Amino acid sequence: MRDLKVNYPVAIDSDYKIWQAFGNEYWPAHYFIDGKGRIRYHHFGEGEYDQSESVIRELLKENGAQLASSVDVAVSGAGAEAAPDAVNQRSPETYVGYHRTEHFASIQAIARDSKRAYTPQPRLSLNQWGLGGTWKVGEESAVVQTAPGKIVFRFHARDLHLVLGITKDGKPVRFTVKLDGTAPGDDHGVDTDSNGSGTVQEHRLYQLIRQKGPVEDRTFEIEFLDPGVQAFAFTFG
Repeated sequence: MRDLKVNYPVAIDSDYKIWQAFGNEYWPAHYFIDGKGRIRYHHFGEGEYDQSESVIRELLKENGAQLASSVDVAVSGAGAEAAPDAVNQRSPETYVGYHRTEHFASIQAIARDSKRAYTPQPRLSLNQWGLGGTWKVGEESAVVQTAPGKIVFRFHARDLHLVLGITKDGKPVRFTVKLDGTAPGDDHGVDTDSNGSGTVQEHRLYQLIRQKGPVEDRTFEIEFLDPGVQAFAFTFG
């Protein structure tokens, strides 16, 4: 929150109690609650930021707030905060843990909560993905057991993000990424360089690819050079 300059209280829902109480199935999911505790509006997924701001302004006015300006704030962001390229986004948010994963395409089936060596398929269709190396796949994430460990994903979007973390020993995990078998070059994200190199040092979303040219079907590959990384979910923009 400090890195994003968010200076208001944020609830931490590590046990999913709020998520489950809302019966929520989306990420992000926005629920707008008025001064009497009533849900007045909701929006699932990215986008519609102008509508969301209009709702916030209206609810603030109802609660007696005096707003300094009636002009909507222009939404802009850099890196992983940039607005998605919705026109070219044809890959969905994809979970790595077995509870909600889809389109898994390694040669071996997922072994739930136990260690297994995986081999990715040599050819993937759009939105298929697979593991390579030895992983332990849990309900919410998968953990590399011995290095190297690999994830391959056939995607179509301008940006590719991956939510990553490290296990309890806290040691950074080095990785390299490729696009269609080569270093990403100018298509690298803010968390990689042109050679595709990067490091996982904390739990957060990592922007690994931002394509500068025409968006088309591409094969993404990330190889973790150290054990202990946790992979949670892919998102696209």
